[in-house]
Amino acid sequence: MPSRISISTVPSASAIPRRAWDRLCPAGHPFLNADFLTIIEEHGAAAREWGWAARHLVASDASGAVVGLLPLYLKTHSHGDFIYDWSWAAAYRQLGRQYYPKLMSCLPHTPVAGPRLLVAAGPQATGARQALLDGARALLSSAGLSSWHVALPADAEARMLQSEGLLISHDVQFHWINPGCGDFDGYLASFSAAKRRKVRAERRRVQESGLAIEIRHGDQIDPAEWPLLHALYADTFEKFNNHAVFSAACFAALGTALGRCMVAFIARDHGLPVAVAICFRSDEALYGRYWGCRGNYHSLHFELCFYQGIAYCLQQGLARFEPGAGGEHKLSRGFTPTAVHSAHWIADPEMRALLARHLALQEQALADYREQAAEHLPFRRDLWSPSAA
Repeated sequence: MPSRISISTVPSASAIPRRAWDRLCPAGHPFLNADFLTIIEEHGAAAREWGWAARHLVASDASGAVVGLLPLYLKTHSHGDFIYDWSWAAAYRQLGRQYYPKLMSCLPHTPVAGPRLLVAAGPQATGARQALLDGARALLSSAGLSSWHVALPADAEARMLQSEGLLISHDVQFHWINPGCGDFDGYLASFSAAKRRKVRAERRRVQESGLAIEIRHGDQIDPAEWPLLHALYADTFEKFNNHAVFSAACFAALGTALGRCMVAFIARDHGLPVAVAICFRSDEALYGRYWGCRGNYHSLHFELCFYQGIAYCLQQGLARFEPGAGGEHKLSRGFTPTAVHSAHWIADPEMRALLARHLALQEQALADYREQAAEHLPFRRDLWSPSAA
């Protein structure tokens, strides 16, 4: 008979023993670990002053051993969670109902899919997973909240959540899949002639600019270097009236803790950094996250954010490159439209029915969009067809 599973709530990632994170999280994941979540909470990027309050759930067995974790935040807005539910909040307001605060299981400021209900393998796995699900819904009910959302769970987890009654929303990201072509020239050989010429022209413009480009891992960047790199990131966010939630000290702490799991592509002009693309990596994938630039350099964004990352993946043998949310301009660089999903527990029956109808229409619309977008990929037709996307 399986032992009883109990659920507790903790106010920070640091309140959970590191050995539990290490045992339950995917090995080598750059975001789903004690270091990333603890650092962004302690440095304010996912803290109460910016509308995030940690309510992480911990599942323990009768002996007190941690057998499951669910990252969970109480949120007073929809920034940084990538489920794009602003229109849902507006619908609630129009009907005189309250949408915020809501519960979010997500990686803050990080649109990367993966497991969210973290459980130990073995006979207690099913019970621990169910206890975490029930715990999240019980917390929502006791606090009188509108909803609980699971942002970008892995596909199998999304299907499980749907079977538990959560609604599923759909989105499209653009991912590069390693075709096993050896190097960047081999990759370009898979492009049509016109698309290949365009990429080569963009890369040539950067080479002719006189900029020096370097690749540095987190443990290769001295903390004293981060203020200059951070200023590039912050300036770019301010240009678009967005808030740069990560501080220089936060980036420095992440670089020290994550080491080679952080990758920075840096462009320098006479030794001074003028642009940076801050990425993270696992043993399988590269994740593009933060771009910053000061000045106007032709094609530099494409070089640092896409081409350098592709070349890095080919050199390191990484299977894919996920450069972040949005961006149809990624298509012509070979990033394939890829379906991702989120799951939603809506407490109000009327709102749940309305959203279910909306999401059914969204699913078909996004399936059509993926098919149409794939027509614009740059690959030669003798090597690829849209049906392969």
